[in-house]
Amino acid sequence: MIAIIDYATGNLRSVGNALGRLGAEWILTSEPDVINRADHIILPGVGHCGEALARLRERHLDTVIRDLRHPVLGICVGMQMMCRDTAEGDAQGLGIFDAHVRRFVAGPDDKVPHMGWNSIHNLEKGLFKGITPGSHVYYVHSYYAHLCPDTIATTRFGAEGMMFSAALKYENFYGTQFHPEKSGETGERILRNFLSL
Repeated sequence: MIAIIDYATGNLRSVGNALGRLGAEWILTSEPDVINRADHIILPGVGHCGEALARLRERHLDTVIRDLRHPVLGICVGMQMMCRDTAEGDAQGLGIFDAHVRRFVAGPDDKVPHMGWNSIHNLEKGLFKGITPGSHVYYVHSYYAHLCPDTIATTRFGAEGMMFSAALKYENFYGTQFHPEKSGETGERILRNFLSL
């Protein structure tokens, strides 16, 4: 069973729908016992990272997540919350990934938020098994995690090609800044890879 962590954020159902298309069984829950019994856990998120962290802590799910031993996937804000801190709301993160979340600084020809399709590179196997470097995935974000030892995929932003972490991994924890549930066949393969971990 896959547990999608419910902490009153958006995008929960689209993740569930993507899992359903894969034939996977999932449950939307904020119950620690259910989360702990799950084989795989997904922490989705859209919107303001600082506010999302506050909602997570109100439900005491921050400590539950840090103690999980099964594969965990944070998506977009879900990944950012698992970093050390975020400039969005000047909040402390869960400290799982050794990364800081900062706002994009746009050049004159750049747009923030970074929205739409972009390519992923420097892919590490596991989550990206069978994915060709340069494959495109879908992004919607104004904040990013910098490159760090936990980076397992990268993407370039803006006219100057600043590189940021497209995905992170530490032990059983994974994160994607992009939305695999909105990334077509590439995203579907990434979700399948996660469920096979």
